[in-house]
Amino acid sequence: MPERLVIIPTYNERENIRDIAVHVLGLSPRFDLLVVDDGSPDGTADIVRELQAAHHDRVHLIERPGKLGLGTAYITGFKWALARGYAHIFEMDADFSHDPDDLVRLDAACMNGADMSVGSRYVKGGRVRDWSWHRIMLSYCASLYVRAILWLGVRDTTAGFVCYKRHVLEALPLDDIRFVGYAFQIEMKYRVRLAGFRIVEVPITFIDRQKGRSKMSSGIFNEAVLGVLRMRFRIPRP
Repeated sequence: MPERLVIIPTYNERENIRDIAVHVLGLSPRFDLLVVDDGSPDGTADIVRELQAAHHDRVHLIERPGKLGLGTAYITGFKWALARGYAHIFEMDADFSHDPDDLVRLDAACMNGADMSVGSRYVKGGRVRDWSWHRIMLSYCASLYVRAILWLGVRDTTAGFVCYKRHVLEALPLDDIRFVGYAFQIEMKYRVRLAGFRIVEVPITFIDRQKGRSKMSSGIFNEAVLGVLRMRFRIPRP
């Protein structure tokens, strides 16, 4: 039975996808890879297909017709992973802002009792590299805001470097997840916490992308700010 699957959503990541895939495939223990590509016009999916030819049992591809959002990409990937029996299911960016070597540490945290492990910039030992002071403060203050509203108990609330044990995803109402940007990451952690699962933060160094263009936008940030209030009052508490 397969054990570990890394899900990477992509849109125009041809400059990064081969290198990140090769790195993930070279790790020990074994990690398989699922790329969910939103119709990248730059040929990202073509590169993944080349990788599939050499690693047909470990590299997988779901192609979607256009930009349908980060959250829906992950939900699609979660359902695919659950249907195929993966025990540990990971979220990771394609652009090396997350160090693939840290997948092993996230996996170990779940092996040692966590139901969900989060690669965190804002716990002791975590840090951000190559960001401006203004951007760091904006991100940190946004995390404080989320924690104040939701009492989440997680310091890096928008982190997108995560490991779930399969029983966590099986217990969540995946079809009810509504947010697609940063608020998706917050909503997932909030629902995991409300369901009574144990979340552990693992310190990481987050590095700004070196190749390709950022997908950040003011709309994504606004969704997170307003979405937190909607979560607080619309998601039923047990």
